[in-house]
Amino acid sequence: MAGGRADASAGVTGDANQPRGRDLARAALAAAKERAAARGTEPGVRKPGTSTPGVRALSGQNPRRRRWSGPGADERDPQPFGRLVSRLSTQLGWTSRLANGRVFGQWATLVGAEVAEHAQPVSLNNGELTVRASSTAWATQLRLLQRQLLARIAAGVGHGVVTTMRIQGPTAPSWRKGPRHIPGRGPRDTYG
Repeated sequence: MAGGRADASAGVTGDANQPRGRDLARAALAAAKERAAARGTEPGVRKPGTSTPGVRALSGQNPRRRRWSGPGADERDPQPFGRLVSRLSTQLGWTSRLANGRVFGQWATLVGAEVAEHAQPVSLNNGELTVRASSTAWATQLRLLQRQLLARIAAGVGHGVVTTMRIQGPTAPSWRKGPRHIPGRGPRDTYG
């Protein structure tokens, strides 16, 4: 048994002539340098199209691997939805149409609840907003308040969206009935 222990300990310690640890690494590096010199290249640099089986490329990370953006703001970071829509509308040239839509969508908040109750926007073409009032009295009142309304709309939507207002009273009933019509005063001329 004593002889078995000696044989086992001799196997673990090994020969003093065999290289170990750092010596093995130095020998492997020297052999790689010799092979590279024989090929005519520098160690660690491969010629295009050549590959060494079982050895990973030394050029860096896998190109398909995701790279993280880091602590600063980056275009790859999650963005608020409103900012994305704003950027998209600017890129596609929708800003003027969206501003026009905001006039109709936010009418009550732009002009106030009382005015919105008696007046509705009809159309917005080239900066001219057409508003229809519920009565002739409200049409007159809106004409008097026109400057204040334009200032409120400009503050809420932006300057230059609405430049002028055309205010209409309520529409009168039409005497036209049917597909055919004769020019003239119509049935009113027979009431005499």
